[in-house]
Parts: sequence; C-alpha cells; structure tokens
Amino acid sequence: MAPPPRRRERPVRTLVTLGVLTVVLFASIFAGTRWGDASLTPNLALDLEGGTQIILEPVPEAQGTVTSETINQAIAVIRQRVDASGVAEAEITSQGGDKIVVALPGRPSEETLDLVRTSAQMEFRPVLVMGAAAATTDPDAEDADAEPSDEPATAAPTSPSDIAYFVTPAVQARFDALDCTLPENRTGGAPGDPDTAFVACDQEGFAKYILGPVEIPGADIKSATSGMGATSTGASTGQWVVNLEFTGAGTPKFTEVTTRLASQQAPLNQFAVVLDALVISAPSVNEVIPNGQAQISGSFTRESAATLANQLNFGSLPISFEEQSIQQISATLGSEQLEKGLLAGIFGLLLVVVYSLFQYRTLGLVTVASLLVAAVVTYGVITLLSWLQGYRLSLPGVAGLIVAIGITADSFIVYFERIRDELRDGRSLGAAIDKGWERARRTILASDAVNFTAAIVLYLLAVGGVRGFAFTLGLTTLVDLLVVFLFTHPVMILLGRTRFFADGHPASGLDPRRLGVDVARYAGRGRVITPGQRDTAGSQSPAAREPVAVGAAGMTIAERRAAARAAEAASAPPQDDPPTTGTDGPADERPEGSDR
Repeated sequence: MAPPPRRRERPVRTLVTLGVLTVVLFASIFAGTRWGDASLTPNLALDLEGGTQIILEPVPEAQGTVTSETINQAIAVIRQRVDASGVAEAEITSQGGDKIVVALPGRPSEETLDLVRTSAQMEFRPVLVMGAAAATTDPDAEDADAEPSDEPATAAPTSPSDIAYFVTPAVQARFDALDCTLPENRTGGAPGDPDTAFVACDQEGFAKYILGPVEIPGADIKSATSGMGATSTGASTGQWVVNLEFTGAGTPKFTEVTTRLASQQAPLNQFAVVLDALVISAPSVNEVIPNGQAQISGSFTRESAATLANQLNFGSLPISFEEQSIQQISATLGSEQLEKGLLAGIFGLLLVVVYSLFQYRTLGLVTVASLLVAAVVTYGVITLLSWLQGYRLSLPGVAGLIVAIGITADSFIVYFERIRDELRDGRSLGAAIDKGWERARRTILASDAVNFTAAIVLYLLAVGGVRGFAFTLGLTTLVDLLVVFLFTHPVMILLGRTRFFADGHPASGLDPRRLGVDVARYAGRGRVITPGQRDTAGSQSPAAREPVAVGAAGMTIAERRAAARAAEAASAPPQDDPPTTGTDGPADERPEGSDR
C-alpha cells in the first residue's frame, strides 16, 4: 500500500509570515510613540529605575483598633487598586506592624497616588432628593433674615428615607447652592456623618443628591463583576450590567433596604453608592432582593460597567490613612546590578554561540540567527506590553530572559540531533530534515509545555519580583515555539536544498564521516550497520550483514563483540547439511543454538 502523500512545505511563505508579524509588532510601537505615550524601550521596575515611596499610618474607625488582620486587608485592597490602575511591579509592605509602605516605580500619576493615599470609604445611602447639577441659589449670597435651620421637622425618623426628618432647611440650602457642573466640586473628599443626611455630586457632574444616613457599609460587598445581562431563560439581553453580591452580614441589610425602597416612588426607590463623597451610581430598586445578589443595569458600556465593578470591588478599605511622608527613592539595585545581569546574559549567549559553532560548524549559524530573532521578538513584545499593559521589567524578569537562552538553544539542539540521527540511518538530508522535524517537534512541544506550566503556577502562587521571573519565563517559552516553527524549521528546509549542506561539506556540520555514516556502528540487539546501509530495525537482507573490522575506532565493548561474531561467522567454511536418521537412529546432530 502506497504511503499517503506528504503535505508540501512552503518555507518561504512561513518566513514571510514571521516577517510580517514582526513588522506589525514594531510598527505598533512606533505608532504609539507618535500618537500615544509609548516608548521605544521597556519600562523598568522599582529595583532598576527607582520611583515614589509613600508611608501611610492607619487610622482606625470610631471605637476600632488597628490589627495585623486589618493591615493585611488594607495592603491587599491597595495592591488590587494599584494593579487595576495598570501600574506593575509595585511594592506594598507593612512596616513595624503599624504602617504601610507603598513604593511605585517611575513617576506615577496623581490619580494613582490618590488611589493609594485616599481612604475612599464606600457606603450605601438611600436617595432622598435628586436634582439638576447646577446651583439654584447663589452660594455667596448673605441673607441674615433667612438663616437656615438644622432643626428636624419631626422628633424621630420613621426610616432612613424619612424626608421630613433628614431634609432640614440647612441641608436644603446646601443642596440648592451646590454646583456640580464645576470640576472643583467633583474632586471627592471625606465621607459625611453616617447618621445624618449628606449632600453629594454625581461623579460625572450630571446630577446632585440629598442622601439619607448610611445603611450598608462597603465592607459588606463580597464581589462585583461586569458582563452581559441575561433573561430568566438564559438569553442575552445585549446590555452590559454589573452583578453585585453581598457578604453574609450584608445580605439581611440589603434585603431590608430593598424591601422598603421597592414600594417607594422615584427618587425614593433609589439607593446611592457613595465613594470618596461622590455618587458613582444611584440605581433604582424594582423588587425585593432576598439573596444578597443584585444586578445593576442602565446605559452601561463595557468600559463603564467594568469601572463600576472595579470600584465596588476595591472601593472600601477597613481603615483610613494619614500620609506621613512621600519621597522619591533611587533604584534599590540600580544600573550596576542591571549591568551585571546583562553581562551574565551576554556571556551565556556567547557560550551558546561558541558551542554551537564548535559542535555544528556552519549549521551553528542557524542557532545564532534563531537566537537573534527570538531576542528581537521578545524585546518587541515586552516593549508593547509596557505601553499597553503597564508592564515593567525587573531584575528577576531579566533573570527569566537569561534562562530563556538555554531553553531556546535546547530546542535547536534537539532538532539538529534528530536530523543527524536520521542521516546516520542512511537517509538523504531532505528526508532527514522531514523525519527529524517530525520526531523533534513532539519533544520540543512537550518540553515547552512543562516550562510554560511551571511559569503559570509560579506566577499564580508567587508575589513580588518572583512573578516577574515567571512572566518572562512563560513569555520566552511561547516565543521559543514561535521561532522554532516559523523560522528555524523553514530555514533548515531551505538549507537542505543547497549543495553545501546536501553533499555533507566538512564545514557544514553534516559531514557523513564526522557523523559516523562511513564506519560500522552498533544498532542494538546484536545488529551492526555497515557503511551505506540503512537501519531498518533488523530487516536487512543478508547482504547488509557484512563483516566489519574488529576494534574499529569509537566502538563500544558490545559493538566489538557483535563485530567479532559477525566476522567469525563470515570466515567460517560452509558446512554440509547435518545427517539425519530415523526414529531408531542416534539423536539428531543439530547446530548449536538451533531450535530443538
């Protein structure tokens, strides 16, 4: 039966594809430098560039204490905020058990600094009055005869939505005078008294509110996610929503709130989510929600839904802070350590190059070229990620890049040795490249899969600089696969079509004599392959089993013994057929080793 036709290789097309991908990669970076804030070099982390350090002293809430648990929770929330803002490689640690030190690489923006130093307590308040953002009275007008009073109209509120009790003349006056169209009134601030009414602006400046007392603190939020809304049957509504889930302590509070608000008319059926004294959302309640799982819908886009979910997740801190100091810090390792790391990488690269040229002659240049392509692609990807994702290269990340030299070189060595094995078996160079690639590909994929899995596990379980090492290790593993499949293998196919390599020139690295193709070699199970014969796993014809010189150079003990037996069998004179007798005759005389 004829073997199935092989798929025709198109090495030039594959190389062109790699070239186009590389051009697109660097074109994106150049476009970012012209029309965005991209740079032609990767951003460096705190240990290599320095940055800004803020020391915060926690201040407990009323009648509360600062414990190690609240400190750790505050560190986790600050880290989530910083990561969500796109700043990578930040260091957030506890100092002395009663302070938090936040070190941000480079020169962070004021918005990022505000995420760190602002307590930003989140709270849920019922909406009492909602109005247009502009002021309805002159806030600077003085009318002594109309001094607003803070005296409530009733002795006690019937509920947190009691307008008569909470909307006093003084509160109404502040509401009328507030102009939320002015940017300075939407900068946020300290939260108001949790037991009284509060006047606040919408964060976008579209409306202003009079809010009742705090009913649910932000700490009662368990999680918040954004996504497409769905109907009761599971069909998508095509609208972005925010799914909100409360903790065990917050669920009964939220049930009580929604029970009261669901029976009210607008705007009393709304509850406001207040963050840093600004209303970030004021959804209405349409029904009682008893399970602590709510869905906030509206005119959301994907970005605005994700922003609200992020604010709900990270908006509440268990404590507030006082900023003790803020200062610029120098790199903890600096240019000297970076220089040493780069020198180590260059030295390792030179060793790989020297070994490749010594072991593989001209073929070693394929290794050098592949390493250069891998370096260019890796540099471009890291630079692009620095621009789009805020990635910063740390010294552990540099270590990951150095380790990647060995990973990449290992793939080439596996491939080249497979080709050499096929040449030793008597195949032509073209056939050896095809068969060698088929065998090497599985080994390379398995090896890189192990490396990539290790990088993922390390990245998920580690913190700090170790994650930088894991990230670059995983990234370079993917680049290794890209280069081997789209560059090394196509180049080998093209080289296999040249006379220099196909004829086994001594300088090509595929010289038959150097590979042992022109000398007898041991093939296992007592089989010896003679020059010019192909190993077919014991299926050689008798002519293939020719005697070889005992003691040939490079032969092992097993090979010498097998060659000696083959030479002895070849030199023994032919024997006549052994005599046979009947059943009454003497026992059969049979050659030693024959079946009985």
